[in-house]
This record gives sequence, structure tokens and C-alpha cells, in this order.
Amino acid sequence: MTFPSYARAFALTVFCCLAPTLAAQSGTASPAPVNVPPAQSSAAAKVHSGEIDRAEDALAKQDWKTAAPLLDAWLAGHPTDARALFDAAYVADEQNRDADAVALYRRCVALQPKNFPAQVSLGLLLARMGKLSEARPALLAATQLDPGLEGKAALAQAWRALAEIDRVGVDGKPDYAQASNDLIEALKISPETGQDTLLAASLAEASGDTAGAESTYRRLLVRDPNSTQAIGSLAHLLIAEKKYPEAEALLRPALEKNPGNVPLAAQLAAVLVAEDKAEAVPLLQQLHTQKPDNEEITRMLARVQADAGNFADADALDIALLKTHPRDADLLTSHGQNRMRLGDFSQALAAFQQAVSIDPGDADAWTGVAFAASELHRPEVTIQALGERAKLQPDSAPVDFLLATAYDRLRDKKSAILFYQRFLDLDAGKLKDQEWQAKQRISLLQKEH
Repeated sequence: MTFPSYARAFALTVFCCLAPTLAAQSGTASPAPVNVPPAQSSAAAKVHSGEIDRAEDALAKQDWKTAAPLLDAWLAGHPTDARALFDAAYVADEQNRDADAVALYRRCVALQPKNFPAQVSLGLLLARMGKLSEARPALLAATQLDPGLEGKAALAQAWRALAEIDRVGVDGKPDYAQASNDLIEALKISPETGQDTLLAASLAEASGDTAGAESTYRRLLVRDPNSTQAIGSLAHLLIAEKKYPEAEALLRPALEKNPGNVPLAAQLAAVLVAEDKAEAVPLLQQLHTQKPDNEEITRMLARVQADAGNFADADALDIALLKTHPRDADLLTSHGQNRMRLGDFSQALAAFQQAVSIDPGDADAWTGVAFAASELHRPEVTIQALGERAKLQPDSAPVDFLLATAYDRLRDKKSAILFYQRFLDLDAGKLKDQEWQAKQRISLLQKEH
């Protein structure tokens, strides 16, 4: 998420009015800076004014290198000058010295708890640093303060930042209803932006209101037909709802206008894969060439290549991914399936066995163990693997045939006949060659019996 700098949004106007604001917040009628005691000499006040004015002149020119030492020198002798603390925090913020800026904002807030500029700046900076558990109370405190005329935009930013925080949640506990309320508060202060609309749509989607989310995305696209973020978000929603033709119709013209947009191209590839269209392979190959390190694209291309019967190409991609993720059970299962189709049953069995050692709940991997072991004439391994599979998925006709052949190899005639017959009952004419073989074996085994 992106949290804009309050200082940038508020610009330099704050420095023109900060001193009287701080004085008013302290309960002092005088417009003098609060750090200047009433009994202080006019000469000292002039020194203060001159030092701060020089620093703020540099700030106005974005000359941070000049401003920083002036403020540091002043604060060394005047550590409780809230105005100088805020200026110094602003400089540190602009120089990306986050830890220094946080410390200075905190010191300013400690001196002036009702100082809206310092409080909101602190909250937004903490949010940008990803310290959401600290940012949220700081921002919430800022929304309870009077921002003044100059601070309305910053107050809206605070509410937007709160909406983003509540959307993801502090400690991973999202509160979509509160995030929506935060966004509403922001919209009471400033006009709706495209980002606001996207956030509203994502909140609706996260809350399960897919119709509301789709409507909101489409509303944004009416205002901004070229918003690739809105197009991508709406396409994501349509794909999740399996509305593939609608997603394709949305993505194709968008890609014609933005031919180099990899995320949109990847979404179109996913749609083409779901629609079983041959265009998916060349599109994914092009994407893989553009983004060879994008693992999601590589995985998708590997699956499409396997589906197209290009098992060697698919396996090369899986092997490359396994170098980075050697204990990925899904990749190992996919690798095993490719080796099976290429006739390399020993490597297939090794891959499947490694997969089930990592994830014993992978039914596909157990099935792979059974089939690979059967090809290698290891019936005990086949029977054990199918026993594990049976704990995860119901038996099927092919599984019963595999069990029958395993027991047949072990010369367990009774069990072999039982599973050959179960296979025939379940298959109902789908696997004609296997049905013929099962009938022949039943007949022979019964004669032997």
C-alpha cells in the first residue's frame, strides 16, 4: 500500500502559520512560539526568529543540506522548541531518515499533544514504514484534532491511510467494515479519486460483495477507460467467477493499447488456458521470455506445455523451478507426472516419493507412486500407495484396476478377482482395453482357483 507524505501534501504552507498555531494550542494568547518564555528578552526572540527563518527559507527551496545543520544546532540548545522539532522532522522525512524523523515527530507531539501537523505526519510516516500497529493509533489520534484550514487535505490523507491499514489489518486481521467507514470519512473532506474507487471495489470484493465490486470497477472504467489497474482488478474478479469470455473481451483491447503490460498479458493467458485455447502457449512463451524470473508465469507455462503434450519442455521448466524450491511438493508431483509420460518410471517414482514425504496429504502424488511402481513391477509399493490414497480420496475404476494387477502379480488370486470385478462394475465401458483384460484375467484366475 502507498501512504503519501503529509509534508509533501501539506507543502510548505505549514511553516508560515505553525508558530501561532502552537501558541494557541498551548493556551497562550501570545502569537509567539511556545518555546519562548514570556520573560525572554527581545534580543533572544530575534535570534530565535532569525535562526528558524533561515532554516525555513532553505526548506522552501528544498535545500535540506542547509536546513538540517541549522536546525540541529538550534535544537542542541533549545531541545523543547516544538516549531524547530517539527521543521527538523520534516527535513529528516524528506531525506528518508525515517528513524530520525519518527523520533523528532514524537518529541514534538509529546510537547504539543494537540499539534495536528506533527501527529498526522508521525502516523503517515509510520504507515509508510510498514509499522501499522504504531501508525493506526497515531493516525486515529490525528483525526480527533483540529486540522485548521491548511490541514484538511492532510486529514483526508489520514483517513485514507487508516482505510488502507484496516483493509489489510493490524497483525493480519482485516476489518473491511471499518476500512469502508474510514474511506467514507475521507470522502466527506475531499473528492473521490480513482484510487478511492479501486479501494471501495476491493473492499466490496473482500467482503464477498462481488456484484458490488464489479459494479464499482465498471463505474471507474466509465470515468477512466484506460485505467489498467481497474481493468486488471475487474479481470481478476471475472476470472475468479469463471466469466472467461467477459474477461477475455475486457483484456484483449486493453493489451492492444498496452502491449507491454505483463500483468494484463498474464491474466489473458490464464483466461486462454481456462478456455483451452491454443493461443495460450505462444502468449505464455512470450511472457516467459520477457520475465524469465517470474515464477507464476513459469509455472503456468509448464502446466500448459504439459497439457499440450510437450512433456519435455514442461519438465525443463519444472526442473528449473525445483532448483529454487526443492521441497515444493506440487512441483515434484508435476515433475513426476512428466517423467511418467516420458517413460522414465524410475525418476518418476523418486519424484513422487519425495513429494509424499513432504506432503503426505497429496493424493495425486500417492497416485503417481502407485502408477510408477506398477510400471516398475513393484506391486507391494503400489498397494501401499493406493492404501494411503484411499485415506484421502474415494476409489475409482482406474485405481481398482491398478490394485487388481498388483494383487495379480503377487499371485493373490482372491484379491485380484475382487478388484478386477470392482473395476468392471465401476468402469461401465469407458476403458475398453482394460475391461477386456480384466475379463480375461478373471476367467483365467477362476480356472486356476
